Amino acid sequence: MSKILDPSGMSRRSFVAALGMLPASALVASCSSATSGTSQTLAVSSGMVDANGRYNYDQIYAAKMDGEVSLPAFDYRRMDPEYLRQWVSLPGNYKPGTLIVDTSKRHLYLAQGGDRALRYGTAVGKEGFAWFGDAVMKWKQPWPTWTPPQEMIARTPRLAEFEKGMPGGADNPLGARALYLYKDGRDTLFRIHGTNRPHSIGKAASSGCFRMINQDVIDLYERVPPGAEVYVRQTVKQRVANR
Repeated sequence: MSKILDPSGMSRRSFVAALGMLPASALVASCSSATSGTSQTLAVSSGMVDANGRYNYDQIYAAKMDGEVSLPAFDYRRMDPEYLRQWVSLPGNYKPGTLIVDTSKRHLYLAQGGDRALRYGTAVGKEGFAWFGDAVMKWKQPWPTWTPPQEMIARTPRLAEFEKGMPGGADNPLGARALYLYKDGRDTLFRIHGTNRPHSIGKAASSGCFRMINQDVIDLYERVPPGAEVYVRQTVKQRVANR
């Protein structure tokens, strides 16, 4: 990755179908944890903007091979531009690498220092499943395994096929990456993760976790080290940066 700063700013298919009919509460406490040796940097890819300073979304959200997984392109033209990756001004003197989630606006920020941040769109918890507070991103994992909890298997016995975990892949509801949030040394059971339902971004659609477009969660994963502080708030003040 370039260190040039942005000058501006059953089958798996059946399983996924069944998942959509399950109650949201069943999806909490369903992620696995693993360490990651991936390096990270707050540097901004030189491909994020074009020569005219415009965001190069064709490249940002293009199809790619991610390891052995074929990641499809994301049709960003169907998404409200507010939820696409972009530079913003974020007052607050946050330490670089801090993650801040605004649940009312459905934004996730990665503080860069100097009142600057990368902003990503996110989906947040449905009514009754929203979570606020402080945490630490302790672990992160590429193409994580999804493990249905025993309560879900009891209600939907066919999911017993995945009681030892559904392998990571394009059909996995955790998407391309998962970042695991801890508080006081304990797993909060909330995650920041990708999704195979990217058009839920910008909505209150999850069981409490924070979903991101797969290309965005991959970008975030590469930038943030384990140990990063995470603040989840109902409202966060920010200004859109001039490009």
